[in-house]
Parts: sequence; structure tokens; C-alpha cells
Amino acid sequence: QVQLVESGGGLVQAGGSLRLSCAASGGTFSDYNMGWFRQAPGAEREFVAVISWTGDRQYYAISVKGRSTISRDNAKNTVYLQLNPLKPEDTAVYYCAAYSGDEYPYTVPSDYDYWGQGTQVTVSS
Repeated sequence: QVQLVESGGGLVQAGGSLRLSCAASGGTFSDYNMGWFRQAPGAEREFVAVISWTGDRQYYAISVKGRSTISRDNAKNTVYLQLNPLKPEDTAVYYCAAYSGDEYPYTVPSDYDYWGQGTQVTVSS
């Protein structure tokens, strides 16, 4: 069983930046491809980015491509999501998630095996 804990959310002005972190425990972190999703009030959970278990492949949603970076540190069992510049429409609860296997990239929430509890990101205009 893998436990995921996100951190780094907060209130940021539009144009600013944030780096979200997700710390994993309870499993072999390097076995898992790691993704970030977000969910705004009244909306469905949507894919943001995913990184392969090796760290050498990244895939982004069109909505964040070019202003986000997903990375991982397997020695620290942590995956990161950097967003810059932030826009008001980035306001959401951000979740990290994990899945194992060679299929890549997965962008649908139901394909992921483990989820964190989420961290709130609010971008003011």
C-alpha cells in the first residue's frame, strides 16, 4: 500500500509560481509512474501531468504545457509539480497519484492505483 501526501499549495497572485510536492511511503517509489491531477469546485478531476517511473518521460495537459514542469527524486521518494506563471483558472485542489506498469502515459483518474488527499491552490487575479 502506497501513501501519498501533497504539500506546497496556497494562495498566490496571478503570474506567480508554486512548487507542489508529493511524498510517497509504503512502497517502492521507483516502481510507480506518478501523475498530478486537479479538481476545481463543481468540475471533474482533470489530468495535469505525468512522469514515468524512470523520470525520463513527461507528459502534460494542454492547459499547463509550457508553464509547468513535473519532476521526481527517487532518492527522496518525492514528485514535484512546478507551475509558472499561474493563472486564476489554475485554482483547484491538486492531487498526486501513482500507478505501476509499463503503459504510459495514463491520463484518466481511474487508471491510477493510489491517491493523496490533495492540496489547495488558489490563484487570485
